[in-house]
Amino acid sequence: MSGTEGRAILLVAHARRQAAIDVARDLSRRLCQAAVTVRVLDTEAPILDCSGGVPVPADQHAAEHAELVIALGGDGTLLRAAELARPSGVPLLGVNLGHVGFLAEADPMAIDVTAEKILAGDYFVEERLALEVAVRRDDQVVIRDWALNDVSVEKEAREHVISLVLAVDGRPVSRWSCDGIVCATPTGSTAYAFSAGGPVVWPQVQALLAVPLSAHALFARPLVVAPTSTVGIELADPAKVAVMFCDGRRSHSLEPQDRLEIVRSSEPVRLVRLRDTPFTQRLVDKFQLPVQGWTGS
Repeated sequence: MSGTEGRAILLVAHARRQAAIDVARDLSRRLCQAAVTVRVLDTEAPILDCSGGVPVPADQHAAEHAELVIALGGDGTLLRAAELARPSGVPLLGVNLGHVGFLAEADPMAIDVTAEKILAGDYFVEERLALEVAVRRDDQVVIRDWALNDVSVEKEAREHVISLVLAVDGRPVSRWSCDGIVCATPTGSTAYAFSAGGPVVWPQVQALLAVPLSAHALFARPLVVAPTSTVGIELADPAKVAVMFCDGRRSHSLEPQDRLEIVRSSEPVRLVRLRDTPFTQRLVDKFQLPVQGWTGS
C-alpha cells in the first residue's frame, strides 16, 4: 500500500475491560498520528474516549470503506466485531485481551509492532468458512442468520432433554434425546464443539461439523461432512421447544417441528494475519499442549 491518505480503521473494544480501553487509546493515537481515520462505535466512544476517534453507528454500515476492523478483547469481542465487518467484506484483526483468544492474532504487549505492520500494510488476509442457517416452519422460512464459529440447538428447559433428528443432504442420519446439537465450522472446532467432544479441524479443511450434546444413544459420535452438504436438524418432540444460538451471541426461539437447514455461507469471514504461524503451532501455544519428546526437525 502506498501512503495513508483516505485510510480508515474501525476499532471495536471490550469497553468493560480497562486493558482494552488502554490499548484502544494507544492504538488510536498511533493511527491518527499517521493520518489514518479511526472510527469507534458510538455506543463505546464515551467510555473509550479515544483522541481523534470518529463515532459511527454500531450497524451494518460501520465498516463500509474501511481498510480493517480491529477487535480489542477476547474471542467474544472478535465475534461481535465480525458482525460489523462481514457485511462490507472488511478484514478483521483480533488483539487478544482475553484468556485463550484462539481467533486473535496480535498480542497487546506488542501493540507498537502491530501498529507498524498495519501502517505498512504488512499483513495478509485469510478467508474462513462461515455458516448460514434458515429455519423452516410450515414450509416457510421464518428465521435467517449466520455464524463464524457455530450454530447450536439447545433445550430450553434445564430439567428436560429434547428429541432431535439430524439429516445430511435431506436424508435422516439419527434421532437423539439430548441436550442439543452443535453445528460448527473448522474455525469453531476449537470452541463450543471442542468442549462437547468434537474433533479439532485445521482451518484449511473445508467441512461442516455436527456434534451431539449429551445424547442418550449408542451412536452419538461427532460427524464431519462435506462443505457442499446441507445439515438438517428437526425438533421431533411435539411438546418441546428449543433455542437456537448463532456464535453464542444471537438467540432465536424454536417451536416443535421446526427444521433448521445449515449450509456453507457464500460470504466467508476475512481474518487478518500478521505472521505466517502454522495452525499446529497456534494449537500448541493456545492450549499449552505438552510436546516434549518429539525429536523431529
